[in-house]
Amino acid sequence: MINALAVFLGGGIGAMSRYAVTKLSVKILGKAIFGTLISNILGCFLIGCILGYTLQKAEAVPAELKLFLTVGFLGGLTTFSTFSNESFCLLKDGKLLYGALYMTGSLTIGVFSTFIGYTITKHFIQV
Repeated sequence: MINALAVFLGGGIGAMSRYAVTKLSVKILGKAIFGTLISNILGCFLIGCILGYTLQKAEAVPAELKLFLTVGFLGGLTTFSTFSNESFCLLKDGKLLYGALYMTGSLTIGVFSTFIGYTITKHFIQV
């Protein structure tokens, strides 16, 4: 139960953080896309920091805190950080083919899924 609560709270804080970054980027830079870029880059950096720290001091980070930060906060801030972490781990472990397939497949399927969702929605709105 505590794990679910940690993810729930972290996710809410992460999502609100992404919203704030996007609003601020629109105000300062004029476009929401910069908020997404900043959130994704920040999320990748933070998950790298968390991974680097927990690999060195796994016992120092309670499981609930790791769930709060990674699945919750960074999951709410961005899902790209998780994708980046998983890709990095595959490459780090020498699974170059799997890493390349995962990265290429994720990007291709993600963009294709966006296209399919857009096309289906556009069709139903016009009908």
